[in-house]
Amino acid sequence: MYTAYYQLSEEPFRLTSDPRFFHLAEPHAAALSTVVEGVVRRKGFIVMTGQIGTGKTTVLHAALQILSERANAGSSIASAFILNPMLTRDEFFEMILSEFEIPCAATSKSARLAALQKMLLNVQHKGGTSVLIVDEAHLLSAELLEEIRLLSNTDTYREKLLQIILCGQSELLPMLRRPELEALQQRIAAHCSLRPLSFPEVRAYIAERLNAAGFRETSYPFPTSALEGVYRYTKGVPRLINLICDACLTIGCETQRFVIQPDIVEEVAIELGMHETQAARVAAEKAGILIPVNGRNLPVAGGDAVLMTTLDALILVMKQRLNPPRSNQ
Repeated sequence: MYTAYYQLSEEPFRLTSDPRFFHLAEPHAAALSTVVEGVVRRKGFIVMTGQIGTGKTTVLHAALQILSERANAGSSIASAFILNPMLTRDEFFEMILSEFEIPCAATSKSARLAALQKMLLNVQHKGGTSVLIVDEAHLLSAELLEEIRLLSNTDTYREKLLQIILCGQSELLPMLRRPELEALQQRIAAHCSLRPLSFPEVRAYIAERLNAAGFRETSYPFPTSALEGVYRYTKGVPRLINLICDACLTIGCETQRFVIQPDIVEEVAIELGMHETQAARVAAEKAGILIPVNGRNLPVAGGDAVLMTTLDALILVMKQRLNPPRSNQ
């Protein structure tokens, strides 16, 4: 393991959604702002999209953590996080009740909906917020999307009782535009999208993850020449950055080379198959074939400067609480 060689307390590039390693790059800041603002203002439906590996699930976990930090004394966040939506209707309702920790011995749809409605009202009466998050939502069937729309009917005359976040790959958007889903489309109050990182964002992303893992050395393992290689092969996709950087540090440790040079990045790219992907991309560009980049980020609503200042502070508190400073002893 390379952690001791690089004086790290843990591996910085794990493929997990740990909020301690959340990096507030511009696309992620905009998405996080949209999700948190949508839930706090009880907008109802929120949609987040992005290509594979851009950090959608990480944003969702960070949003839940921040919403918990925002909660006033006596209030709460009740959340149901559906990670695999490839379920039947009965399985979907069973999963929702399980995630919300709602006891319901009956298996009929009416009994489950009644139990859910009772829980939502109890949370609302206590000043809390209920959030249903469906990840990989592009895999949802039209039947389940309609059931989710109907769940949004559980509201009072004053506010939405259930905040629903649909998160998925870019194909989720054209799916929601189908004529049979027009009623659902009309209920979407906010949308955000994640794009790959720019080169300066990649540099900051890698530095922050190293720091979060305890890196305190004066010499830095990723010089500009290595970072350029990482960016070239990953095109700024966070999951691929994690893969290539983790492998680079492993080789650096095995070969006793503290500073990662471009030849190590090249070796890793070949091992991971990124070299062929890059070659195919270059060939496509020369042939005039456009390689699509995931959608744009929507502008943030008025008053967002204040919201983003709040988010910055909450993210700092969240990271400090999850990863308290280590003793010098």
